Amino acid sequence: MLKKDLRLKYSKLREEISPQSLLNLSLSIANRLLKLPIWGKDHYHLFLPIPKKNEVDTSFILSILQGKDKEIVLPRIVSENSLQHYLLTDNTKLIANKWGIPEPIGGVEVQLSKIDLVFTPLLAFDLKGNRVGYGKGFYDNFLRECRANVIKVGLSLFEAENEIIDVHEGDISLDYCVTPKKIYSFVTA
Repeated sequence: MLKKDLRLKYSKLREEISPQSLLNLSLSIANRLLKLPIWGKDHYHLFLPIPKKNEVDTSFILSILQGKDKEIVLPRIVSENSLQHYLLTDNTKLIANKWGIPEPIGGVEVQLSKIDLVFTPLLAFDLKGNRVGYGKGFYDNFLRECRANVIKVGLSLFEAENEIIDVHEGDISLDYCVTPKKIYSFVTA
């Protein structure tokens, strides 16, 4: 399918998810994440969900990271296609931006070279690890600037599509994608 068609399809499917179902699906994703070989890292980049878009509730993942005493990095949108990244501390204050995304309003900025793993938001993904976001390019631009070996873990409420037809050179593919029912690995040995 084309990205624009996938955006429509999965935005509509998300709208139909009840609040309780979203919590259950998000908890299943967090529990499934525990089976991945990713927990020996230091700095984990985590997005905070846009509630009105019914994104994966990452609070469960946040709890896992805190329980494992990991350094948690949160993004903040600073321009049309650019993010800054801040360490989550006890003093971090969050404010919703114009899209309803909770963001840190300052604090300790983290250099991209320190980030080991990025939990990546998406609307849809395919069996090759290609993802479809909202089309603004925030995460593709961000991931392009990260270290080559940064681990990219997509979080999806739905299973993989067979193929995203209009993938282009600037798209960054995932290493893993975790859904409530399955772990998809795109890592080649």
